[in-house]
Amino acid sequence: MAFNRVKINSDIELKDRLVAINRVTKVTKGGRTFTFSAIVVVGNENGIIGWGLGKAGEVTAAIAKGVEAAKKNLVRVPVVKGTIPHEATAKFGGAEVLIMPASPGTGVVAGGAMRAVLDSVGVKDVLAKSKGSSNPHNLVKATITALSEIRDAKTIAAQRGISLEKVFRG
Repeated sequence: MAFNRVKINSDIELKDRLVAINRVTKVTKGGRTFTFSAIVVVGNENGIIGWGLGKAGEVTAAIAKGVEAAKKNLVRVPVVKGTIPHEATAKFGGAEVLIMPASPGTGVVAGGAMRAVLDSVGVKDVLAKSKGSSNPHNLVKATITALSEIRDAKTIAAQRGISLEKVFRG
């Protein structure tokens, strides 16, 4: 969503996480040509997350390109007391994700690509379920879409033009 976009500053300390590497083979009359594609997630573990896809002839170059692409695609996610404010769902391609807040001490109950995204955003307690495709590319995109749709109470109060107490009273 457009209202959660973040411009990168030099003071943001982003940590990158490799989600998946894929070897691609192109067969030509001269033989086989191998290239690599890497999907990478970057985050500051405090509510900022981004993903990127890098393709190159070597794994390290593909990861570096993915990190640079991820830094251009950052989103802010509200993290309240180590979890998310409310549940969210999203679908991208064949992958569908469900992310729910959890009580303190639960940990990150998610697998594979979703775990990398949720760890990078800084969520400590969350329940997550992926339905449909387990393709890491679509899972990362669906997870970040679901996280970008989450709004905290202050944002909702400001959009409605009411006080924070009225948001919770109904």
